[in-house]
Amino acid sequence: MKFIVVFTALFALTVAGPVSQEVEVLRIGNDIGPESHKYSLETSDGVKIESQGFLENTGTDHESYSHRGFYSYVADDGVTYTVTYVADENGFQPSGSHFPEAIHH
Repeated sequence: MKFIVVFTALFALTVAGPVSQEVEVLRIGNDIGPESHKYSLETSDGVKIESQGFLENTGTDHESYSHRGFYSYVADDGVTYTVTYVADENGFQPSGSHFPEAIHH
């Protein structure tokens, strides 16, 4: 579970691109338990990450971990891009207004 939180944070910072200035952590919080987690991070360069997850269908054959959250960053063009996502038994499902629309035939 900690891997998911760390991976999400590193992924968001990687997507944001190289840092040309020193970045300060403005806010960080986490609450990680055996069946759930909440995580948040905000930095001085405009990066924001929030995620939460929980174990569903505990003790059944359909037990799974559901993870929801978002990350945002300010790109070189000055625009703030935000990606929201759900990761659950249906896989990783990201969305963002800057994503191309799916073409339906």
